[in-house]
Amino acid sequence: MIHKTAALLGASLLALATPALADDNAHAHDDGNETLLQGAEAAASALPTMSFGKWGFDPALIASDVKPGDDFNAYANQKWIDANPLPAEFSRIGAFTLLGEKSTADVKALMDELAAKDPASLSGDERRILDAYRSYLDTAAIDAAGLAPAKPYLDRIAGAKTLGELVLLGAEPGYAGLIGGAVSIDSKQPDRHIAAIGFGGLGLPDRDYYLDTTEKGQGIQAKYKAYVAFLLGEAGYTDAAAMAEKVYAFEDANARTVQWDRAVRRNRDLTYNLLTADELSAVGGALPVTAMLEKIGIASSPGFVVSLMPPSDEEAAALKLDEATRAKIGTGLPGMVALISETPVDVLKAWMVKEFLSGNAAVLPARFDAANFEFYGKTLRGTPEQRPRWKRAIGEAEGLIGELVGKEYVARFFPAENKVAMDELVANLRLALAESITGIRWMGEETKTQARAKLASFDPKIGYRPNLETYEGLTVTSGDAIANRMAAARWNRADNIAKLGAPIDRTEWGMLPQTVNAYYNSVKNEIVFPAGILQQPFFALTNDVAVNYGAIGGVIGHEIGHGFDDQGSKSDASGALRNWWTDADRAAFDTLGNRLVAQYNAYCPLDDGKTCVNGRLTLGENIGDVGGLSMAYRAYKIATKGKDVPVIDGLTGDQRFFLAWAQVWRSTQREENYRNRLRTDSHSPEEYRVNGVVRNLDEWYEAFGVKPGDAMYLPPEQRVRIW
Repeated sequence: MIHKTAALLGASLLALATPALADDNAHAHDDGNETLLQGAEAAASALPTMSFGKWGFDPALIASDVKPGDDFNAYANQKWIDANPLPAEFSRIGAFTLLGEKSTADVKALMDELAAKDPASLSGDERRILDAYRSYLDTAAIDAAGLAPAKPYLDRIAGAKTLGELVLLGAEPGYAGLIGGAVSIDSKQPDRHIAAIGFGGLGLPDRDYYLDTTEKGQGIQAKYKAYVAFLLGEAGYTDAAAMAEKVYAFEDANARTVQWDRAVRRNRDLTYNLLTADELSAVGGALPVTAMLEKIGIASSPGFVVSLMPPSDEEAAALKLDEATRAKIGTGLPGMVALISETPVDVLKAWMVKEFLSGNAAVLPARFDAANFEFYGKTLRGTPEQRPRWKRAIGEAEGLIGELVGKEYVARFFPAENKVAMDELVANLRLALAESITGIRWMGEETKTQARAKLASFDPKIGYRPNLETYEGLTVTSGDAIANRMAAARWNRADNIAKLGAPIDRTEWGMLPQTVNAYYNSVKNEIVFPAGILQQPFFALTNDVAVNYGAIGGVIGHEIGHGFDDQGSKSDASGALRNWWTDADRAAFDTLGNRLVAQYNAYCPLDDGKTCVNGRLTLGENIGDVGGLSMAYRAYKIATKGKDVPVIDGLTGDQRFFLAWAQVWRSTQREENYRNRLRTDSHSPEEYRVNGVVRNLDEWYEAFGVKPGDAMYLPPEQRVRIW
């Protein structure tokens, strides 16, 4: 379950703190809904820990046998990595994950506190929180119920006789739709809401998995087909294996002809296509488009934004798309309509059954949960064991009614003084970027004026929203986890549709207070830092100032930087998607970006240098990192101007600043997960979020005496400094 979709918000996330495909972290089924364990501390005792010394970084963890200029990530992090092998429940672990585990443990303590109360004394909200948690935790009841809770939904899929009926069923909350829609803020008119139309259809993480002809790729495809066959067999298909092949063929055709390359999908100029209702209906052909829009509740939208519409020759020429890029653009929505129309209804029904069972595997009998984890956890990510059920139960409660949980969380775990300190950090980062804009040589004054206006309009949000959601009207049923998911789907749909025609709510957040992450939202021009991330290793009032600026300061700079990355820079001060650049300045900016693409394309960590980072896919995050750390360094100098900055434990302030940034990305992961992320993640692997960034900053060379001949050395003319 997901609280809010960043895609609808147009947000860029700092990092994926706890990566998940389907529900791939689960195991150790507990005894029942009254067994809340003995406290989060005992349950989490096997996890690695991080020490932060007296000033925010433990100098004992520095690998003195590694030259900073040869491998700065290893210099700062390798000793910790070597001492902390991956626990079996994780495909990746590091600073983000461990702080996320602390957030989970904090919420677990909250759950234990509520469970210890006299049931008669619980408020309605407290009861809903406990019921959401316990219903997921009670695997005995889930197993005893079998498929009965899912049967009404499966029967409705089976009862659809025509393609039109199936399309309309998919438009209902809780079902996997062939084509769907939701209300979003209009990227070109950010003072209004509009309907966004899209589709999915893939069970593997990306279209490239279907195109993979290697032995490893074909092995994944075979295991996926076996998983689909298992689900269909459980649903009563007598020809489950044969039907699984047909479902896979449908997805394969979708991947090969309809879907777009992931890096190309980042281009916001390509993915904003505004259609009228009549134009959308024409694209939909024989599909009941008007009825579908009415079923969803978006028929009254002033227009319909379709993300995947292939550009015409004229549009491609105007956007200066080369042939290589055009070859990566699939047929999009028109092609999906054609594919759906030519696919037998029985195959589409089987696909929808598979999606429903797979998406709800965690709240179905244990064999479903285990099969889901076997494929999405073990096969795709190499994770040996499922995440403990109690941790997943907390995630479920947060997915259903997360802001109610968040209200309790901030009352207990978020000191008010943290927000005051963050306000000062944000203010200095804004001053730093303002100074940087003034000093930029590649940008002319006309564009600088627009950039300053955008910076001035940034809306920083820290800790939690002032009016946390109450989920009025959402009933949580004790002991029925599927019913709770479906009720939440209906509530979220109604909440989303109610935005159509309403003013923009600038207080709404796309993350929960307890989330360990941060984001930038282009249409609101806002940067958001939940309470969960405002802890070590990112921030502490007791930290040395250099550490706070190198860690959370770098994070703030990263999110501000998203407003000026290759895609965020296409929105103006109001959040509107429009070109506010002169042609010459945009060309200069793109040239710098292309140099950064080339740098990251050269990082090839797997298969003897044959499997590399996708510099184009990760460009926005890399600009955020390089520009963000540069901003943070300048802000650190603003904060310490005229002050004595001592040497501590033999480390200068500048050295402590860069070590703090490296510590944020301390991480290790399994090879399978690494491969998956290289293919699908818009963030570079953590070691390159350290080494790939600092080697572009002159200040790092000066701080650590990095010279020609050191492995990471880049000649000054090859360093990329954008902001």
